[in-house]
Formats: sequence, C-alpha cells, structure tokens
Amino acid sequence: MKNRIRLDLYNQDWYSRGRSNAVVLLWWFVQGTLFRFSLHNMYGWRRFLLRLFGAKIGRGVQVRATAKFTYPWKVTIGDYSWIGDNVEFYSLDRIEVGEHCVVSQHCYLCTGSHDMTDEAFGLVTRPIVIRDGAWIASDVFVYPGVTVGVMGVVAARSTVVKDVPANQVFAGTPAKFVKERFQEKARLHMI
Repeated sequence: MKNRIRLDLYNQDWYSRGRSNAVVLLWWFVQGTLFRFSLHNMYGWRRFLLRLFGAKIGRGVQVRATAKFTYPWKVTIGDYSWIGDNVEFYSLDRIEVGEHCVVSQHCYLCTGSHDMTDEAFGLVTRPIVIRDGAWIASDVFVYPGVTVGVMGVVAARSTVVKDVPANQVFAGTPAKFVKERFQEKARLHMI
C-alpha cells in the first residue's frame, strides 16, 4: 500500500515546549497537587501558580481547580475572565483569552493536531484566540487556529472549526451562524 501512515517515522524534534523537561514535569506535578486540590474559592492561589509558571493572568481571573493547562507559559487570560471546571488548555501553541470572557465547564481548547496526509503523521500547531467578552459555553471543542471574535458566543456541545465573527452566535457540529448576539447593537453598527 503506497499511501499509509508510518508512526515509526514520527518526529517532533523541531517543536519546542518552551521550557526544559524539568520545568514541564514540575508544572505537571504542581498542577496535579497544589493547583488541583486547592479549595473552591482560592482563585488568587491558582492565579499565583499559573503566573509562577509563566502564564499571563489578568486581574480578577477565576480559574477553577479542575482546569488543566498543558504549558501555562503559552497562555494569556485577560482581566475578569472565568475558566470553568474541567476546561482543558491543550496549549502546544499560544492560547489567548481576552477580558471578561467565559470558557465554561468541559471545554477543550486544542492548539495541536497532526497532518493526516503526512506519512510520518507530523505535528501541526496553531494558536487559538478568544476576544473580549466572548462566551464559550459548556463542552465545546475549539480547533487549532480558531479565533472567536469580540462578544462572540459558541453554544454548548459545539465543535468550532472556523472563526466566529464578533457579536455572532454559532452552534452545532461543525458550528455555524445562528444569530447576532446583540440585535440592537448590530443594527446600530450598520448605520
């Protein structure tokens, strides 16, 4: 068979996790203990730990103890944003969350995948950007390279494979346009 996958050829020597193996392992240990088992309202403690490991975390950010960050030094979260229970930041590449955003429980922000046409199944990474005021509702999967615009919304259980424009609500798998988030404001912008 000519077209096939050869996982024995897989190589990601070009990829940088951004920190040494020792720092990566230390973060995974801290995340699995001090971060994970902190009390519900210890948002300041979790902000401190994320910042300690290089994340850029704004004022008043609330991250739940069950949220997971592969490489926090590749994550930015703006002021007063909320990160829900069991949210996963698969941050092989940059993940930027703006101010006053909500990323609800069980969401998966995925910056890494593989080239399915490559015999060696090569790693592919692309950043995710969630702009100010956006809401990613429960159990949403966000593909690598996606941007959710200012005040954009992705409905629960959706799969986002392309950008969500500002002030638009997307839903489904794959997520598609449903309506404007703020109808009155949308009309004012057209004038």
